[in-house]
Amino acid sequence: MNAIEALVTRKSVARLTEPAPGSEDLEIMMKAAIRAPDHCRLRPWRFLVVEGAAREKLGEIFMEALKLRDPEAGDPLLQKEKNKPLRAPMVIVVIAKVEEHPKVPAVEQILSAGAAAQNMMLAAHALGYGGIWRSGKPCFDPNVKRALGAREVDQIVGFLYLGTAERPPILSDESPDEYVEMWNG
Repeated sequence: MNAIEALVTRKSVARLTEPAPGSEDLEIMMKAAIRAPDHCRLRPWRFLVVEGAAREKLGEIFMEALKLRDPEAGDPLLQKEKNKPLRAPMVIVVIAKVEEHPKVPAVEQILSAGAAAQNMMLAAHALGYGGIWRSGKPCFDPNVKRALGAREVDQIVGFLYLGTAERPPILSDESPDEYVEMWNG
């Protein structure tokens, strides 16, 4: 698949199954990720690849964090939180490693990590995999960050759920016209 085709046909896919990207495809995806725009070459990203039983451990982290955020959360909600990482055979946690820098504010570093995540999603799509970028409260939960080895200043920009689409996504014929305008000052 060429780059333009990948860009205009990528769509989030929530229903994922085996196989997940193998080691060769994962290496290609990571090479794409680190080509993201990066002011001053800070490399403000960290990627955690979560597969197999490690997904259950990630689910435990999500569940324990929810218990701390909401002590009133009932068993069905806790179980749902625990099962989230099991919705795909692979989850990649994208963390922005934010550093104090005189030329590159934190927001640029977080955007750079986000661009790396998008490059990874596009590469996965081009290689024939499906995926969805999930965020939500676990991204901003200090207990989740700590359990994943992120510092307080770091930011989890997303959890990339990857695998094979159970069924091909249906693309809409949405036009960019409603989002674009020519600005002439």
